[in-house]
Amino acid sequence: MRVVILGAGVLGLATAYYLLRDGHQVIIVDRNDGVALETSYANGAQLSYSYVAPLAGPGVLPKIPPWLLRRDSPLRFYPALNPHQWSWLVSFVLACNRRQSDLTTRRLLALSFYSRSLMQELLAEEAIEFGHATNGKLVVYSDRVGFDAARRLVDYQRSLGCVQEALGRDECLALEPALAAGGSALGARVAGGVYTPSEAVGDCYRFCVGLEKRTIAAGADLRLSTDATRLAVTSRRVTHLETPAGPLEGDAFVVALGSRTPFLVRPLGIHVPVYPLKGYSLTLPVTGPAPKVSVTDFKRKIVYAPLSTPEGAAVRVAGMADIAGYSRRPDPRRVAQLLADTRAALPKAADYSRPIETFQPWIGLRPATPKGAPILGATPVSNLFLNCGQGALGWTLALASGRVVADTIVGRKAQVPIEGFRISD
Repeated sequence: MRVVILGAGVLGLATAYYLLRDGHQVIIVDRNDGVALETSYANGAQLSYSYVAPLAGPGVLPKIPPWLLRRDSPLRFYPALNPHQWSWLVSFVLACNRRQSDLTTRRLLALSFYSRSLMQELLAEEAIEFGHATNGKLVVYSDRVGFDAARRLVDYQRSLGCVQEALGRDECLALEPALAAGGSALGARVAGGVYTPSEAVGDCYRFCVGLEKRTIAAGADLRLSTDATRLAVTSRRVTHLETPAGPLEGDAFVVALGSRTPFLVRPLGIHVPVYPLKGYSLTLPVTGPAPKVSVTDFKRKIVYAPLSTPEGAAVRVAGMADIAGYSRRPDPRRVAQLLADTRAALPKAADYSRPIETFQPWIGLRPATPKGAPILGATPVSNLFLNCGQGALGWTLALASGRVVADTIVGRKAQVPIEGFRISD
């Protein structure tokens, strides 16, 4: 079978990898001059297999008004005259309830555990160096109410197979001494935390470059600097993809374009409820006490992931969620805020006298669905398939998402339930 994959981020490459292993011919199309140069490039670096609760939770709505009133809020909303934005927001609000949150969490855990097992298989078979380490993840809470709610979630997720531990303040500081070093403002306000020893870190961009090499070696045809402009459909079947370089024909087509996916499939009468949540990241060269485990500041919604790079030890800092449209232009105020939060949390970890550009500020458009579940598999167009909507979990869910879509294309039953992940669900 000849399969055309639209998008050379981690999701498109993972899909290509599994299709090639099954013996299919694969063409990968991307508008950039390299792989993984958009949302996959400098994400939070966490492979968060056990901590997958969706943003649309029962406790989120009361927090939104205070967040919107603060300039340093982890969530910012920039309203636009865009029906897609408002439709997404309404659906998000409707999803903020306990029943939907628990259902989505259960489904995501099954997918993420599958992704973890696939990552273990891949690491055993492929020599890809991307700074992978299983160093655990500590989510810290700044108030007793939040910590108590987290402990209840631990109890629920334990019933689904998660191995997690609720830690008191002193236990958190003992586990991660960087939070007790040099007057850390984050360490000073820790009330407790949840530790998951099985969580991992890695550089998603380097992983994608490794997958690129493997897919090319397996026969993939990589068409970079080639934009996907239109899917031509006849009798509910894609005949070809139009590009500036000419048409590309295929037996099947996979759209893995993140937040751009709705625009390409909307002319076909397919509504994809995906909207971008703009996130920011920094990469700090380590010069002092820095985290050895991944740390998530639940209050500020910022992650601090230790990362081994070719240049040495670093900390990938990522956070914020701006509902601000499709511009990939960074807001200097948000970059400065993220750096200020980092300096307060880890005051001795890096040399903050350096120019901000040396911390590699970056933004990515996380393609999110209102419920927090990705959209995988078939569409009403018989040979068109989707792999999008993973939000902040794209790196975590990539291998499972790619495997599920590859299985769906050939009519093979997926190894995990896909209820809740289909465009029709």
